[in-house]
Amino acid sequence: MLTNLREAGHTVSVDARILAELAGYWRRVAEAEGLPVGTPQAFDASFLRHQIAGGVMTTTKRQLEELKLSHRLGDVILETERVRSELGQPIMVTPFPQMVLSQALFNVIGEKRYSQVSDQIIRYVTGKFGRPTRPVDHAVEAIVLDRPRAKEIAAEPDFLSLHELKKRFGQTMDEEEFLLRAVMPAEQVDAMVAAGPSRASYNPEVAPMLKLLRELAARPAARDISVERPGFRLALHAGAGLA
Repeated sequence: MLTNLREAGHTVSVDARILAELAGYWRRVAEAEGLPVGTPQAFDASFLRHQIAGGVMTTTKRQLEELKLSHRLGDVILETERVRSELGQPIMVTPFPQMVLSQALFNVIGEKRYSQVSDQIIRYVTGKFGRPTRPVDHAVEAIVLDRPRAKEIAAEPDFLSLHELKKRFGQTMDEEEFLLRAVMPAEQVDAMVAAGPSRASYNPEVAPMLKLLRELAARPAARDISVERPGFRLALHAGAGLA
């Protein structure tokens, strides 16, 4: 992307040397963990219309494969563009891509468009997620709201305002924890906080050694192990810990 932008005449204030260093690190992590190495994807102009992110697209492809409907992917993508337009062009950032694409899938495989509607779509149409970019199509709005479930959801309490959330959690709480507690169950956030910060560093060059140690640990007969390299010696003795 950086190369293409500069080729198009744009000035991009990104240090190519640091970018290459970061790319190299993540390539080594992928190789050490046996994961696919990221590669640039071919440009697809249709993305500018449907704006379906890669993760959501992958999930949809898997769902269609499970339903033995892989051949309907093109129909789902076209329907996604239509549903997004009818819902007022919501920005395609979580949770909206999942909502729009799921509705498109329902519309394609169902007997009739909008015959099946998720609770999240109903909440969106009733304004629980805020005001859409532009008004929802009136015909679609009528179809979505003309069902008993819509009345139940309309009666749900609205999401707390920022002021109310600050009052609940306090004015001095760390911003990241505040956002988590605002949208997630308390017990899940408590577990995250109790677990402490994630490991701040990872050395992919150590991965082969850790793999070797795990394999050796799975062999009880190997009671005395010594690994030596220039400037490094690791000795393991059964019952004696590390030396």
